[in-house]
Amino acid sequence: MPSASTPEGVFSLLDTDLYKLTMQCAVLKFFPSVEVEYAFTNRTPHMRLNRTAFEWLKDQVARLENISLSIRELSFLRKHCPFFTEDYLDYLRNFRLQPGTQVKLEFRNVDGEWGDLDIKVAGLWVETILYEIPLLALTSEAYFKFVDLDWSHEGQEELAYQKGNALLKGGCMFSDFGTRRRRDFQTHDEVIKGLIRASDDIAGPGKLTGTSNVYLAMEHGLSPIGTVAHEWYMGIAAITDNYQTANEQGLRFWYQCFGKGVLGVALTDTFGTPNFFEAFKKPVQVRRRSSAAYDAAKDAAAQPSFAEVFTGIRQDSGDPKEYVKLASNFYEANGLPKKTIVFSDSLNVDLCFEYKQVAEEHGFTPSFGVGTFLTNDFSHKSDAATKSKPLNIVIKLSKAGGQPAIKISDNAGKNTGEASTVRRVKDQLGYSERGWEGVTEQSRW
Repeated sequence: MPSASTPEGVFSLLDTDLYKLTMQCAVLKFFPSVEVEYAFTNRTPHMRLNRTAFEWLKDQVARLENISLSIRELSFLRKHCPFFTEDYLDYLRNFRLQPGTQVKLEFRNVDGEWGDLDIKVAGLWVETILYEIPLLALTSEAYFKFVDLDWSHEGQEELAYQKGNALLKGGCMFSDFGTRRRRDFQTHDEVIKGLIRASDDIAGPGKLTGTSNVYLAMEHGLSPIGTVAHEWYMGIAAITDNYQTANEQGLRFWYQCFGKGVLGVALTDTFGTPNFFEAFKKPVQVRRRSSAAYDAAKDAAAQPSFAEVFTGIRQDSGDPKEYVKLASNFYEANGLPKKTIVFSDSLNVDLCFEYKQVAEEHGFTPSFGVGTFLTNDFSHKSDAATKSKPLNIVIKLSKAGGQPAIKISDNAGKNTGEASTVRRVKDQLGYSERGWEGVTEQSRW
């Protein structure tokens, strides 16, 4: 629990995004003995840590081993996340992070006080899956605690209130997705307060649907929001070394774990959205047992497609307008009603309005997961006209089951993983490299 004074660092297992917990639940069910590795990338490499920031980060990471699930947190999950199995909740109740043996931090290319951060994580997938969010949040906090000091928390709640006000009046359904790259916990808490105040003051037509941060959802009476991340499909593809069927297998395992319409927004761009849609139109094919002999072909014909049982799709890379057109063509070609599209890539208020219009014109219900624009939007104290830019940092699965894990998203700048494997999989899938004019991963906000 945070004290009356604002806490630093990460102090709760629930101070993470919901999709890390949902994926941990699924990994526990299907892949409990698989070993994995994760690697860190700073897409803004000119933004380096100093020695003091690195030492603080090391100390904070070591402290993660002291965190455990409280009775209150367990009760919240049981009541507000009914999709979690009792087996999983029992596992989480006894779960402990082990950073001393599972996380390696290095300070490389040191030039006086400055250096490049390298992070490696290794261990059982079911154990190490919860490191990504706290490690990223702590790295961002370290940078803005010891490197860029020309900012303050003043006005953050009001700024979030103004953004929430605009989104609500503009008819946007939106949630906070800002844990990973937030400036610190205090900022995140103030942002949530501002959004809630806007939601209380503005009677629609938009709606604040919740936050991806499970702890803040509990503290502020919001719904925890999230389903799945690229990691799920990346891990399955690496373990099986079968990229042609990885999306289909990922969808099927997810459906078997949680059921129809539960956590049903599917992420499409792990190996390119066109490849995903080929899997999305296939039948679910969950076996039905009966006294008669099992007829696989007959049962498959009676099964709905994944696109029918999932409640929507999430756009996280590439040009959102082109994505909407591609999705529209898919649903129409397969005679399916159009559902929800969740946009979650580097959003701001104006982009939400722009993508909302395009999605609705094509018959979709748009929703928005707004991240860094909410939780790391600052100007310099010394010059209010100059932005205090956020870090663009990621931690991605790099190996699973001893095999390289990769991602080839809908724009080249977000691809990750071993270059030779990326090339091989692109050839296997007939993947077409795409850029996004005017957009680079070094300058996203």
